Amino acid sequence: MMQLPIFQVDAFSDRVFAGNPAAVVPLAGWLDDDILQAIAAENNLSETAFLVGEGEHWQIRWFTPGTEVDLCGHATLASAWVIFNELSSGLQSLRFDSASGPLTVSRDGSGLIYLDFPARPPAVGSGELRAALTKALGEAPEVVLRADDVLAVYRQPRSVVEMRPDMARLAAIEARGVIVTAPGTGDYNFISRFFGPRVGVPEDPVTGSAHCTLVPYWAKRLEVTRLRARQVSRRGGELHCRLLGDRVEIAGQAVPYLQGVIRVPA
Repeated sequence: MMQLPIFQVDAFSDRVFAGNPAAVVPLAGWLDDDILQAIAAENNLSETAFLVGEGEHWQIRWFTPGTEVDLCGHATLASAWVIFNELSSGLQSLRFDSASGPLTVSRDGSGLIYLDFPARPPAVGSGELRAALTKALGEAPEVVLRADDVLAVYRQPRSVVEMRPDMARLAAIEARGVIVTAPGTGDYNFISRFFGPRVGVPEDPVTGSAHCTLVPYWAKRLEVTRLRARQVSRRGGELHCRLLGDRVEIAGQAVPYLQGVIRVPA
């Protein structure tokens, strides 16, 4: 049997039992894809990140319990926390090479970790998609858009907070996931939730990559470039966002929950 280090970190939160838990597994070299997928399925978290590298330069891959994905925010944040605090504690910035291109990450004295991700602005969705979403979500959205994910916009925050989707209908929609969003209240410019039953994640607690689409939409609608967001899942999480042309800066805190060793077939 082969022993591998594993960390579990709650991302986009300043305390445990909130935000989005991600597993992080540093590797000396890449294992077969079926082993990586089996580890992610065994962890049964929305994402497991695998890392290969050292110092300021790393490769990163992300797996849900059911499939590999090309971008994940909270598991990148968790991975950066592990590198900054456990693997290369003197660093202030690093780079991940990923399926979505190079991703730079930095930190400052505030406790925030800053992710530099590609913007994925949405385009108008079809009437057929709107009809399917209305049946799956139980309420017709004000606006339907799509990028890699489908974006359903509602007028009232309560529509998002109280939503109880039909997961079987959502899984039939051909997209990585479905984002639902509405204007925020108080300190937040907007709120959201993310459903991904098609990739094995019925509801993701806090979805950094969804904000690659949310931030361009709300920045244009509200005519601002800095936004504070809240994902209103049961665990909940807070994101500090900024639109930088064709890039999106997403910042949040992270806290460690678990560190240990897993044993897998050699």
